[in-house]
Amino acid sequence: MEIQVSTKYVRIAPRKAQIVAALVRGQDVNAALALLKFINKSASLSIGKLIKSAVANAESRGTIDIDNLYVKFINVTAGPTMKRFRAAPMGRPSKIRKRMCHISLVLDEK
Repeated sequence: MEIQVSTKYVRIAPRKAQIVAALVRGQDVNAALALLKFINKSASLSIGKLIKSAVANAESRGTIDIDNLYVKFINVTAGPTMKRFRAAPMGRPSKIRKRMCHISLVLDEK
């Protein structure tokens, strides 16, 4: 039985979050959480919270063995971009793009 969770509007650039997601893809849940604890990336906090939430959802169902769960699918897609301006030389404005991402995760039993 699959557990699907997602989080939206995470204030991390999608390219940076995809690096962490690629490391976790296909791992056991316990191994993935242990790996995320030692990764020095800001996306590891959001992805770790998402995995813990999925495990809690699986535990509340009661029919799934939590020790056999693994990350079947994880996907990071681009969300909206906040556009800001900052002063550049000679008073000209320069664009700053603050990107967001949506992360979706599927856990499954082995």
